[in-house]
Amino acid sequence: MLAVTDLVGTLSGLLTLAVPHEGAEVDDLTIAEPAHGVVGQPGDLVLGVGVDGPQGALTVVADAAAAGAGGVVLRRSLGRRRDVRSRARRDGIALVELADQASWAHLVWLLRGVLDRAAVGPGRREDAPVQDDLFALADAAAGLVDAPVTIEDAQSRVLAYSSRQDLTDPARVSTIVGRRVPDEVLATLRAQGVFRRLARSSEPVYVPASGGTKPRLVVPVRAGGEWLGSIWVVVEQRPPAALVAELVQTSAVVALHLLRLRAQSDLSRRVAADRLRGVLSGSTAGADEWLPPGPWRVAALGAAGDAGRTLDVWESVLRRQAWNSPLIAELDGRVYAVVRDTDDAAPGSWPWLCAVVERARREGLDLVVRAGRPAHQPAALERSRSEAQEADRVTPSAEAVARHEDVWAQVTIARAAAALPEEALGPLRLLQEHDAVHATDHLRTLAAWLDHPGAPSAAARAIHVHPNTMRYRMNRVADLAGLDLDDPAVRLAVRLQLAALEGAPTA
Repeated sequence: MLAVTDLVGTLSGLLTLAVPHEGAEVDDLTIAEPAHGVVGQPGDLVLGVGVDGPQGALTVVADAAAAGAGGVVLRRSLGRRRDVRSRARRDGIALVELADQASWAHLVWLLRGVLDRAAVGPGRREDAPVQDDLFALADAAAGLVDAPVTIEDAQSRVLAYSSRQDLTDPARVSTIVGRRVPDEVLATLRAQGVFRRLARSSEPVYVPASGGTKPRLVVPVRAGGEWLGSIWVVVEQRPPAALVAELVQTSAVVALHLLRLRAQSDLSRRVAADRLRGVLSGSTAGADEWLPPGPWRVAALGAAGDAGRTLDVWESVLRRQAWNSPLIAELDGRVYAVVRDTDDAAPGSWPWLCAVVERARREGLDLVVRAGRPAHQPAALERSRSEAQEADRVTPSAEAVARHEDVWAQVTIARAAAALPEEALGPLRLLQEHDAVHATDHLRTLAAWLDHPGAPSAAARAIHVHPNTMRYRMNRVADLAGLDLDDPAVRLAVRLQLAALEGAPTA
């Protein structure tokens, strides 16, 4: 986190602190879009790029303060208004003025540079030296071609960038702010076949101007035939072959740094996964030091296809959707995540995870998530994990999202049935034996009848038979077993026994 006062002091030629707030700190940027509910989250410096009137300024200040943002930046003409400053003081948020003649794009890359370099400063992260080297390589590549440069990994996450990003287009500005390429830009590049060429070839790719974006030269970064990332250069036209050759040589050096960064990231992920597995198994020592503020939910994560790749699929999805350090781990053959049980849709929260699943399913990726009840203490996370398992067992696979409290009735039946032996009692034993000897299906018929009381047609559809067949079978059940299905205790006992027998072989 960087103090707002220090940040303003660093960029004193552009920024002025209009309303200070004690302890105000920031570690990220958000461009405010009040119409779409984008007003920042805790630790964000909210940029009022599109705010052009007093009412809009008051709204952004109020909404950012309510979201717990660290500060708001407005044009000086708005930041000096008495009502705007009064609102910032009343709501308890730092207000920063941007000089009226200054460029927002210029400010964005300056702020991102300060924040990113602060985040990888000495003693802050194990990969700080590698990150610093990548920033230096980005500047060196920019010096070669006299153009802005970003270095990205194979998932289009921005790892480093050069100076002079203010000379680029809106797509690059959005990339720098969000540390990843915007989805609409990715879709365009995929349609052009850019990523397919990067993954298969070592040859640089020239991407012509499209949709208001400037041309790009993309140099793949590879090591041992593996595609690790790429160098993106915003150009006005295709560079000369000699400059392209120098960038290709630079990519070899970048590859070494990306390999180091990946090794360090893999180690960090293993340590984080071990800690998470421990707390999900009941070992909570030191959990308060690394868990985000509670309450939390434990979510069981699933994906169609190769079960062995569920962890990889989910980690890729969560990171691409801006959860940079997802709390995700594999335990006893299942993949779990710990998310914050909050009302906001910030990355790493339960509402955000539900939205990620729905978005992925619309794009053809069959993901499911089942969550336990909220845990207000780390010690309760083990219980939430068990409940996530229960929810998964009773929820149909076609349903994308389920919470334990949404399927409490099915869970209650499953718990009761689990206490019964997988052996029919009373009249059900006669039906079970008859099914086994005569290849009939009376137990399944009886279950459908009980599940659809007073609706024989619906019961028949559930087991794919004609209603007359259903009625005939139920008459046979009455003759064989003599069950009094008008007695509620008998109905409950029969249904619980049938639930316990569902895992047993049937005709």
